[in-house]
Amino acid sequence: MDVIRLLGIRDQALSVDEVLAAVGDHAAGGTAVFIGTVRDQDHGKPVTRLSYSAHPGAEAELRRVAEKISAEFPVTALAAVHRVGDLELGDIAVVVAVSCPHRGEAFAASRRLIDDLKSEVPIWKNQLFADGSTEWVGACE
Repeated sequence: MDVIRLLGIRDQALSVDEVLAAVGDHAAGGTAVFIGTVRDQDHGKPVTRLSYSAHPGAEAELRRVAEKISAEFPVTALAAVHRVGDLELGDIAVVVAVSCPHRGEAFAASRRLIDDLKSEVPIWKNQLFADGSTEWVGACE
């Protein structure tokens, strides 16, 4: 069975339960989950909402990142989903999870997965601030 169990870029609300269920594996002694949410400030400025956009090839890049993590760590199961479209404060923007034989490996693999997703997958964030200004961020947060 493929260790990459769930990948997606979606315009609907994300489910932590779906991601967690996808990485369930009897060979895993540790599962690490990261949930990224929309916060109410950035660089000291109040954020009111934001919008994510993705390049048409973003899902292929997400798969490439997942395959890289699966090759570098003893992953038993991996899942990653990212939201696009308009999000409100507190909404879930991204969920990644990795199961490995041991907790340390799971923590390291999930940290690397979210960091590489943020830096390598072409998803962009447009933040709307309380003063009416906006800011594009070059990679997802």
